[in-house]
Amino acid sequence: MGHLKTADFPDQGTRGETSANSPAPKSRAWLWILILAVVAAGVWYYRSRSTSQAQDTSTAAAKGRSGSGQGGFVVPVVVAPAQRGDLPVYFNGLGTVTAFNTVTVHSRVDGQLISVAFTEGQFVHAGDLLAQIDPRPFQVQLEQAQGQLAKDQAQRTDAEVNYGRFKLLFNEGVIPQQQLDTQGALVGQFDGAIRSDQGQIDNAKLQLTYSRITAPISGRIGLRLVDAGNIVHATDTNGLLVITQLQPISVIFSLPQDQLPQVVAKLRAGAPLPVEAYDRDDTTKLATGKLATIDNQIDLTTGTYKLKSIFNNEDNSLFPNQFVNVHLLVDTKRNLIVIPAAAIQRGPQGTYVYAVAKDSVTKDTTAKIYAVTIAQTTGDSVGLSAGLNPNDLVVIDGQDKLQDGTKINPSTASGTNAAGRSSAAQPAARTVPPSAKSPSAQPGGSPR
Repeated sequence: MGHLKTADFPDQGTRGETSANSPAPKSRAWLWILILAVVAAGVWYYRSRSTSQAQDTSTAAAKGRSGSGQGGFVVPVVVAPAQRGDLPVYFNGLGTVTAFNTVTVHSRVDGQLISVAFTEGQFVHAGDLLAQIDPRPFQVQLEQAQGQLAKDQAQRTDAEVNYGRFKLLFNEGVIPQQQLDTQGALVGQFDGAIRSDQGQIDNAKLQLTYSRITAPISGRIGLRLVDAGNIVHATDTNGLLVITQLQPISVIFSLPQDQLPQVVAKLRAGAPLPVEAYDRDDTTKLATGKLATIDNQIDLTTGTYKLKSIFNNEDNSLFPNQFVNVHLLVDTKRNLIVIPAAAIQRGPQGTYVYAVAKDSVTKDTTAKIYAVTIAQTTGDSVGLSAGLNPNDLVVIDGQDKLQDGTKINPSTASGTNAAGRSSAAQPAARTVPPSAKSPSAQPGGSPR
């Protein structure tokens, strides 16, 4: 047969070459299939894990909501009792303490200041000696005036005797009428001179009195303006000292013009209006007085009117030009339910409070929402006209963790033990059946 050459079978050589190269495309296909499978598995694992985490989060949130409501989770809160009482109505304004009288003491005569009889800051009464001016020049003037008076009195006596003689001579026709009248006029001149001398004497005595400088009013002395040894004059502008009356003392304050009718009505009725003065921080009460009067016009630039109040200031707690916060008592709201202002919450449907209630089924102490109506707010107290009863316990701290029906552990602000707080909270707790939870009492579902 002989050997066969490859060239004699060209088709077979081509097929053999194709068969040798055919495994390469198949291996690349399987590689791509493997990569896609790994990617699909990764996507499936990621989605499964995300779904599981979301479910766990939802379950935990549901458990948390269940626990905060009827579950075992109990929220500690601070409570305070509601009480029936009265609340005052105050008008608050800014005021300045003003002295009733302020006197700058001047010398009324010229001379040397030889002594000072007061100390700075001393309280003096009207008539007390403050300083002494050298009185000797005025004593000399007094003696001179007295000597002139004696001289004129002696001359008048002589003129009067001569006038008597002239009358006799005139009656006998010895002297004419003119000479008699002249002698009578001379007697009158000496009468005038005597009166002038007496005036000089009184003036000298007055200068002596003025040389003793006394307090014109009762009050507190300020800083000394002149020292002993200086020559003082009646025309000096600064004066010797300043006296400020502190008892009683007044406070001038302003209020908005919208509050004027109510104040005027009280004044016309003759009702006394108490006034309280507080410090700059409006926390410490300094003094208590009464309203004296109001100004006769409203300030156009501020829309306010001025009022004047009087304080006895027996303890000198008020000082002239001191800034104070003034509380004017104009009325009193009677028979309100009074609770701390910290208990008031506000939501879309108005004001409400969390009150301590006792579930009739589970016997658990829970927080219950009650809508309230505010009638008056004074300081840290709020007066309610509707919504609560006396002795109800309201939550004043911890409301941010509460919903309607949340289990709570109430405690009072006094810090008593837990057992005592729980027992004390039970008598005032309201018993709320499940059917009593109406949606209308829950502003927004879960108010914050």
